[in-house]
Amino acid sequence: MLQFFLGSITEPEGFGLSRWMNGFVDIITLPVLIPLLVYLLLVVFQIIKGNADFVGFALLWLIPGGAMRALSWSANSDPVHLVLAPILWTAIAVGVPFLVGFIQYRKVYVVAPAFLGALIVPFAATFAYWAFYAQKTLWGYLFLLVAAAPMLVAAVLRFIRSE
Repeated sequence: MLQFFLGSITEPEGFGLSRWMNGFVDIITLPVLIPLLVYLLLVVFQIIKGNADFVGFALLWLIPGGAMRALSWSANSDPVHLVLAPILWTAIAVGVPFLVGFIQYRKVYVVAPAFLGALIVPFAATFAYWAFYAQKTLWGYLFLLVAAAPMLVAAVLRFIRSE
């Protein structure tokens, strides 16, 4: 809601670094990382007790902003925004908490790749957005695969556990 009233923090121009920064700050990454960090603060300060549901909180947080953005983006009929942005939001909101959950195992060979993966997913999502926007579809698909892989693994594991 705050971003709706304030507008974009970064102004994209062309297909270079300013477009990537716009994707990171305004469109893809920070809108998802902010609710994850807010929920982390709520858990740390014990405002929320019990089992932490980072994914549910982040996805619920994104619904109003996603609805407002869908209305504004639909005027441009741009599939990069209308289709790819929600997929990347979901990839970050599900993938990062999934990977951070492996830190509890306290084995270096588990924690190090999970920590690196949790750092890589938001950047890969931003690069996927930038690559598709710049019409570099092969790079876009590769970065999308990197960003969405933890989400897909988490979904498959949840499906297997539910049976």
